[in-house]
Amino acid sequence: MSAVAVEEESFGALLRSWRQRRRVSQLDLGIEAGVSARHISFLETGRARPSREMVVKLAEELEVPLRHRNRLLVVAGFAPVYPEHEVREMRVVREALDKILAGHEPYPALVVDAAWNLVAANGAAAMFMEGVPAELLEEPVNVMRLSLHPEAMGGRLLNLAEVRAHLLHQLRRQAEVSGDGRLAELHDELASYTYPGVDLNVAHVPGPGDILVPLRIAAGDRVLSMFTTIATFGAPVDVTVSELAIETFWPNDEETAQAFRRN
Repeated sequence: MSAVAVEEESFGALLRSWRQRRRVSQLDLGIEAGVSARHISFLETGRARPSREMVVKLAEELEVPLRHRNRLLVVAGFAPVYPEHEVREMRVVREALDKILAGHEPYPALVVDAAWNLVAANGAAAMFMEGVPAELLEEPVNVMRLSLHPEAMGGRLLNLAEVRAHLLHQLRRQAEVSGDGRLAELHDELASYTYPGVDLNVAHVPGPGDILVPLRIAAGDRVLSMFTTIATFGAPVDVTVSELAIETFWPNDEETAQAFRRN
């Protein structure tokens, strides 16, 4: 797998890389930014220098992640404008996350960063760590790795082929859109996992009652069936907050709901 890499250090090269990643022409970008295609061309070749406001405007139009918007500003000769704080430093954010996680009990919920590293979790999410080798629980704990590693959830998923295909597609798409090389590397690692005796080429063909591809997890003599939702903060201007995602797990049938309520 390959994602478009962002390695160049000039503003023009970075701008061109993001424009090509978004599949936007110089003309279309110029129209959205209120400048000519010729000016966009001059910016990309270095024949013109952007103002700080133009850098921010172009980044917004291209939906560049905040972390990379700061990089665009720096290579253009300006100071970063988007702050980056630790979650523990932002009281209102931390309290909101705590309330969401606690409020979702008795079902699992967790918070991850842009690389799918675990930031926080509620008590019910401990089920994902049960029986997992210690090396997979060393910081930072990666949720995608836990989901597919054969010695973690990957060894307990009864519909592994379906879930694996979905997660790898999601990860590949995120790597391409975000320009985050960490996601590309993680995708390649997860794609290399082997599962003896498991046919990974089985495609999910939706049945009459199917709405979502569930997670079907072996839990002792029970089968837990769940689906997930992912939420993000609206209109963030802090880099850390913009990269946080809250994943909540929901029972897909009454048997699973009762199993969680009894715990």
